[in-house]
Amino acid sequence: MSTFAIGDRDFLLDGRPHRVISGALHYFRVHPGDWADRIRKARLMGLNTIETYVAWNAHEPVEGQWSESDGLDLGRFLDLVAAEGMHAIVRPGPYICAEWHNGGLPTWLTAIPGIRLRRTDAVYQAALETYLRRVYRTVAPRQIDRGGNVILVQIENEYGAYGSDKEYLAELVRVTRDSGITVPLTTVDQPEDDMLSAGSLPGLHLTGSFGSRAQERLATLRAHQPTGPLMCSEFWDGWFDWWGGQHHTTDAATAARELDDLLAAGASVNIYMFHGGTNFGTTNGANDKGRYLPITTSYDYDAPLDEAGDPTEKFHAFREVIAKYSPVPAETPAAAARRPEFTVDLAAAGAASASSAARAGIATFEEARHTGTLLRYECSLPDRFAGGVLEVGEIRDQAWVSVDGIRVGSLSRTRHEHALRLPAGRHLSILVEEQGRVNYDDRLGEAKGLIGPVTVDGIEPSDWRTTPVLLAEAAAAREVFVSEGDFDLDAPTDLFLDTNGWGKGYVFVGDFLLGRYWSNGPQRTLYVPAPVTRAGRNTITVIELDQPRPVTARFVATAELGPLHE
Repeated sequence: MSTFAIGDRDFLLDGRPHRVISGALHYFRVHPGDWADRIRKARLMGLNTIETYVAWNAHEPVEGQWSESDGLDLGRFLDLVAAEGMHAIVRPGPYICAEWHNGGLPTWLTAIPGIRLRRTDAVYQAALETYLRRVYRTVAPRQIDRGGNVILVQIENEYGAYGSDKEYLAELVRVTRDSGITVPLTTVDQPEDDMLSAGSLPGLHLTGSFGSRAQERLATLRAHQPTGPLMCSEFWDGWFDWWGGQHHTTDAATAARELDDLLAAGASVNIYMFHGGTNFGTTNGANDKGRYLPITTSYDYDAPLDEAGDPTEKFHAFREVIAKYSPVPAETPAAAARRPEFTVDLAAAGAASASSAARAGIATFEEARHTGTLLRYECSLPDRFAGGVLEVGEIRDQAWVSVDGIRVGSLSRTRHEHALRLPAGRHLSILVEEQGRVNYDDRLGEAKGLIGPVTVDGIEPSDWRTTPVLLAEAAAAREVFVSEGDFDLDAPTDLFLDTNGWGKGYVFVGDFLLGRYWSNGPQRTLYVPAPVTRAGRNTITVIELDQPRPVTARFVATAELGPLHE
């Protein structure tokens, strides 16, 4: 068994100075069939460590129903890292940000009335202790001093940007140590005096998050961490995208120079991200700093390894820098291969039976206990209704409005829309989509659905009904258009699905939900991991919300993530 400790100026591996050269790779953003491939490529770039967050809401979307299946086997992921001869850093939060749905916190938790998140609160702390103990049952036996490969565990996440509750942080430390975690514990904050002061405790090792001006940022960090190794545990080498924005990139040579400056200063590093992966399903987060902006399905991040796991110019530039400070393998990954191109005819899906029951009144997603993304609200319009104005306090996040089964318009949270003129009719239906939960700041855990009063000509209808709409039963939903098609493959194959010309919706390949598409861009393709496909017959299902159903699906050779923005 080995030991890992914090010395006066260095990390110590078996008593000898050791530099951590790590890369972020989130197991829950990568199909488990690709875990080994992505980890191996990290080693080939010269990394000696893999870092991952743990997403509480992925493991426990429903209270008390903990899952480690369907790509959530953290233990297997850590074992694959160890099999590649690499160390691991685990960051369990419980809050992770990460541009991930609700910052990683389960909606059943954040919906508890009166709960105070990320601070001293009996209800919140009881739930997070149960969560952390579950995670640490997996992590503790895999620590380096027990023959495993986990060398660091992080407490909370950029807490100094949110609060300064030292009792809360101390309770996280207590639970962590009481659960058998013996490796050094770290915190991370942006290298600003107030954040570093607020976000840590004596006995925790402070690290920084930044992507440039290494000497300046490390000097600030050193002022708060007088001894021990300096570490940037989030070296930002790219950025995320949001719907309606541009695809963000950073110049590979510039990013490599920043990494060189950091390593030349003697610091350890965790590159965020080494491989971003994908917000599969409906796991994307959102930001709202005055305007609600949901994150795209792709989490490519302009990382050294792109969304499909191919090495980029940045991969090779970083590898050259790392080779100046640490041995790198002679082998390099193969260059990106072109994916097959073909077209699939789509037909209207057969009607399916719907099992979701309506409940009286207007309910939020939380009140309806709906973990999906679509809710239908219905009511009767006044007798002899000749037309009028629908007004909603707030839409969270997108609504399509129909009268007597005919769509009459939409309302968007991003566009700050609250009112719509209705034609004459008898029945009003509003389909609301939750487009991604805010993952940062004070809107964390906010309710979704129709918020505030909903009136027609100033009067609140009294006979509202709220019905969850399940994507698996979408063919029974009259407001959406569902298409299906088949295609054959000689072997499991990575694919890129072209969504140009489509409106807004979701795509399944087989029973795997790839994620969301939207004509709003910038993303124009959806990545299909090879393990999702199979030799022989495959199926594709498209759930279109915004316009008539597509009649063809086109697979293309390369990804299209949108116009570049550096």
